[in-house]
Amino acid sequence: MYKPISFNFLPVGLYSFYLVTSIKFLLSIVVSLPCTLFRSSAFCCCFILLFSIQAFTQIDTVKVPVAHLAKIDTIRGVKPAEKEDIIRLASIDTIKVQPAIDKTTVVRIARIDTINVRQNLTWDSASISPAAGNYPMDAATGRKRIILNTALHAGLYAASMVVLNQAWYADYPRSNFHTYNDSKEWLQVDKVGHAWTAYQISRMSMASWKWAGLNRKQQIWYGGLAGAVFQTVVEVQDGFSEEWGWSWGDFTANCLGSALLIGQQLGWNEQRISLKFSFHKQNYDDPMLNGRSDSLFGASLPERALKDYNGQTYWLSANIKSFFPKSKVPAWLNVAVGYGAGGMFGGYENSWKSGNVNFDRSDIPRLRQWYLAPDIDFTRIPTRSKFLKATFFVLNALKFPAPALMLSNGKLKVHAIYF
Repeated sequence: MYKPISFNFLPVGLYSFYLVTSIKFLLSIVVSLPCTLFRSSAFCCCFILLFSIQAFTQIDTVKVPVAHLAKIDTIRGVKPAEKEDIIRLASIDTIKVQPAIDKTTVVRIARIDTINVRQNLTWDSASISPAAGNYPMDAATGRKRIILNTALHAGLYAASMVVLNQAWYADYPRSNFHTYNDSKEWLQVDKVGHAWTAYQISRMSMASWKWAGLNRKQQIWYGGLAGAVFQTVVEVQDGFSEEWGWSWGDFTANCLGSALLIGQQLGWNEQRISLKFSFHKQNYDDPMLNGRSDSLFGASLPERALKDYNGQTYWLSANIKSFFPKSKVPAWLNVAVGYGAGGMFGGYENSWKSGNVNFDRSDIPRLRQWYLAPDIDFTRIPTRSKFLKATFFVLNALKFPAPALMLSNGKLKVHAIYF
């Protein structure tokens, strides 16, 4: 009977309590600070407190019986109270086992509640092969990685708040907290963008907590919630901006993005469906439209990629092999469904005012666009290079350029290469 070892970790309920209480407290006293960096630093302090308790997580001992070239399907764990539980194994690539004199090897494991062993792997008297990673991790190393990873989260958060302040908020006055219904704005492309951002932040955060040595559930919940939490704080900033406001549509999209990652990781222990992004800069034959785009979205490529929803496409990219494991398709081959829109020169309509002149370009249709294209899951390309693994992990946030079918306004169009 399957019953995983229960190790010491911060319960999700307690984490949620810290999270909600901290955000509520900070919102009441911090948002009034005049400097964005000060506000960001205060939020970062809260973030650090959430994870500081992990530095004191205990180390448990797992005794593994070793038989030469014998397949292993169970592992017996011994708790400090000498209560034994049995774990069934599925995959492993991170725990190296040293040879034992009496065919019994003791592996010390920090902050792990389950161990997965790759199917069809066998034991020998020296190690599990292939072995990747540096486990077992001692307590001191675990604490250092947790502290480092927490500081990295806080630093990136503060830096991103400063950048967002310059890109979005610096040119507009502050106001009292208010809400804003933008559910019909930009044909909802911005909402999908919120989901993508939350998903990718959660994915990166989850990987970093895995590196820090947290157990599987901690990785999923701490990393998975990071995207929604970060985006929610940004939404609060919107609530205090006169130009925007707190959007329930944005908040819902943020939660859906994180939920996509958390749900798959809990259910499948992998990301079979990835949320990806592609962008191409739009250039128009009409100088008026180019001028409008420059003033509305920015002239530089980074600004356009961030703000111009006409050039953004978001993709749900599904890995074929994960759903059909007996198929002969390459493990990295995906099929992706994309969504975008075009002809948008205002949030709701194509009319605007510049100085004392009113412009009306309602003759330009605002159209939704649907795409179907092959894709690549870079994380499933086999490699032993740590550099390539890290590069592939980052690249997997983007849709690979490929031929695509586009359906828009009832018409089907073929793109030889679309990004």
